Amino acid sequence: MPPALRIRDRSNGPFISSGLMKRFMHAKVPSASPLQLAQLKIRLSRRRLLIGGAGLVGLATSATGAYAAGIEPLDLVVTPYALTPPGWPAGRKLTITVIADLHAGGPHITLPHVAHVVDTANALRSDLIVLLGDFKAWYRFKFEPIDDPLWAAELGRLHAPFGVWAILGNHDWWHDIKGVRRALADVRIPILENEAVLLGPAGQRFWLAGIGDQLAHWLGPGRFRGVDDLPGTLARIRSDDPVVLLVHEPDIFPTVPSRVALTLAGHTHGAQIRVPLIWPSFVPSRYGARFAYGHIVENERHMIVSGGIGTSIIPARLGVPPEIVHVTLGA
Repeated sequence: MPPALRIRDRSNGPFISSGLMKRFMHAKVPSASPLQLAQLKIRLSRRRLLIGGAGLVGLATSATGAYAAGIEPLDLVVTPYALTPPGWPAGRKLTITVIADLHAGGPHITLPHVAHVVDTANALRSDLIVLLGDFKAWYRFKFEPIDDPLWAAELGRLHAPFGVWAILGNHDWWHDIKGVRRALADVRIPILENEAVLLGPAGQRFWLAGIGDQLAHWLGPGRFRGVDDLPGTLARIRSDDPVVLLVHEPDIFPTVPSRVALTLAGHTHGAQIRVPLIWPSFVPSRYGARFAYGHIVENERHMIVSGGIGTSIIPARLGVPPEIVHVTLGA
């Protein structure tokens, strides 16, 4: 039996709602460990560091911290978007399920949770399923990882008429790129790296393009060398059919041309910890809050940034519950 779908109401924005506040204020869960929160390694200015540190201490000693560490990361919602961007033909409907930043094996993303994500995604019955990278968890503290064949076997159960396609993320590159490649290959999920494929029946075709990771190689503090090639990827598109582009980090969006109807991104986790006033400091993007989360429109170009499934750096979420994104183009 397919799981009951929890459709998220985006009208309230990504911040924690009053209903959720009541839910965690009455929850009997242990407080988050300050040692867990101490894993945060985002570079901040002196002023932001002082403010952010005070906020994290508050989280660790309050019911909010308990909710962030023990309840919200276990949640799962479906976040719907319906749009017809300028580069997409009106009336041509395409549904896409987006799974980003699984981080399987983290403190909250156990194998049953991965199975629940897969079951929920399949229940949406989309035309296309895309996976936006960062498949495995990596923490400095001790945790129990999931063996690659196990999480990959769950993802191998995903199915859609136009296929299941993946790109790789920065954590895949930094920690176990060979293992992730092998795991996806073993369950026949193709990886798009600076490639584009033409999908769909005649008269309704579209291009699905995916670029390599923009932060693949760490060169030093704040310095990276990517393996992305946007111009080369778009050069593979040899017809006027519309284009959907997969990227892990949203920071490339300012250079994406209007030829692309929709860009889909992950990486940011929606900031993961949305504490009012200080949350933009937690967004892993040189643009801060600009590309943190949701449906972004700039110069008639459209991008949707998923809040993702798992966690990284600190095993907690607040105001950005784990989500599967469901996009309807041509609605």
